[in-house]
Amino acid sequence: MSLLQGVLSLVLSWAGLFHTLYVVGTGLVAVAAVWTVKLLMRHAWYTRRMSCFSKPHTNSWLIGHLGKMQNTEEGLQQVDELVQTYKHSCSWFIGPFYHLVRVFHPDFVKPLLMAPASITVKDELIYDHLRPWLGQSLLISNGEEWSRRRRLLNPAFHFDILKNYVSTFNVSTNIMHDKWCRLVAKGSPDLDMFDHVTLMTLDSLLKCAFSHNSNCQESTSEYVSAIVELSDLIIDRRQNVLHHWDWIYWKTQQGKRFKKALGIVQRFTREVIQKRRTLISQQTETETQSDFTTKPQKRKDFVDIILLSKDENGRGLTDEEIQAEADTFMFAGHDTTASAISWTLYNLARHAHYQEKCRQEVVDLMQGRDEQQIEWEDLSSLPFTTMCIRESLRLHCPVQAVTRKYTQDMKLPGGRTVPEGAICLVSIYGTHHNPAVWTEPHEFNPLRFDPNNKQGWASHAFIPFSSGPRNCIGQKFALAELRVVVALTLLRFRLTPGVNPNLGRSSGGVRRLPQLVLRAEGGLWLRLEPLNPQNLQEPQG
Repeated sequence: MSLLQGVLSLVLSWAGLFHTLYVVGTGLVAVAAVWTVKLLMRHAWYTRRMSCFSKPHTNSWLIGHLGKMQNTEEGLQQVDELVQTYKHSCSWFIGPFYHLVRVFHPDFVKPLLMAPASITVKDELIYDHLRPWLGQSLLISNGEEWSRRRRLLNPAFHFDILKNYVSTFNVSTNIMHDKWCRLVAKGSPDLDMFDHVTLMTLDSLLKCAFSHNSNCQESTSEYVSAIVELSDLIIDRRQNVLHHWDWIYWKTQQGKRFKKALGIVQRFTREVIQKRRTLISQQTETETQSDFTTKPQKRKDFVDIILLSKDENGRGLTDEEIQAEADTFMFAGHDTTASAISWTLYNLARHAHYQEKCRQEVVDLMQGRDEQQIEWEDLSSLPFTTMCIRESLRLHCPVQAVTRKYTQDMKLPGGRTVPEGAICLVSIYGTHHNPAVWTEPHEFNPLRFDPNNKQGWASHAFIPFSSGPRNCIGQKFALAELRVVVALTLLRFRLTPGVNPNLGRSSGGVRRLPQLVLRAEGGLWLRLEPLNPQNLQEPQG
């Protein structure tokens, strides 16, 4: 007891307190010193290994290009300058923390995107900030876990399943067009496409994913508002390097807002999945999974399909895994498709002759029909409209870049090697605007995609949905929705560049805004002229 009292007396005395603080402080300094040395050694190693790539000028060997990546119009112009200067690739350092190889030529893009999924890893720079929301979903997972999920999700994007979604695309588009007609009639012909189209794609996805009619195009939806807020907060976090560390971010106001919005989104998804699983378990039907996915009268929504999917061992996805995939479907599907639709309408508004040719194609398709409805079989009968959509995806691709890491060194042309663990930033924008690949790359010319064009373009010159084993699983879904929305819009409205009432200038001079998807500063404003408002059908529930 006396020994214990002596120890306590020493510790609780001022001398003991100072000694304890000294020991703790010395330990922390030692840990920080070791961490710093390891970080600098790692930085020096990557600098040496990546010296085979040209490196844009930096003012510091330590800071590198920190702060030089801009999510602005000037940032995209900077990529244009890199492409003009370096032609195919360059190295890039974001302080001593992130070491990147930026590639923007098909010959360099192809070996990276076509690499086996078993050696491909989603990096922490872009994808870590999505993990709290999307978990270990198909978008983020790696290795065998990714392979299993891809196999289980493939049935949800089969052509036979996509056919059912086309009627939903029509219904959601009708609701948006009906709203447009009311606004034009009230004297507001200039509208921001992003605001309206984003709500429409969210409305459409909620019906396709959950059979849920949110009415979000007409009234406020807590779930939809939370999804929009989460997307905005992820952008803010990515731009603040200090917020890349969880132990800092979750203590900030932005982190607390993120958790609140995340709770709303995940609670909604969780409740839908639990109710649907209970309903399926109570059914007395004797259908097999193949019956469910081949009989049109029995097909349901995205959640239904993945609830019934089984792997080769008879195991399905857990509720938590289904929630991650459903949340990913909503996240990845609404913003990207909304961006693609908005920019396609913008490009057609700026090129009246192409717009008119697309419109005539749709009018001819609808000849003799009682209803203005695009059917699944119609999608292949819109060749010129599809050419314009593809050219818009090239010129204004929703996703500007994808990033990858590899578990082994990657060989590239010219004897260059990307070292294991370095981040490969595949610049979709840079590749789509590379003058060594495309003639007049900044011009809108849908004839590039004419199937009869003998010249064509190189493999991996056009990669709006990425490519290879980890390409976008939902690209057929997105292209189908794009064609339905664009075709119906041109059938009912004439589009011209509009005026942003807040800025008082035409959208012909828009400044691009690359965020999670490509947007426009202040919105993308077009002027709408209804062509046959009396023929516009009432929206169907």
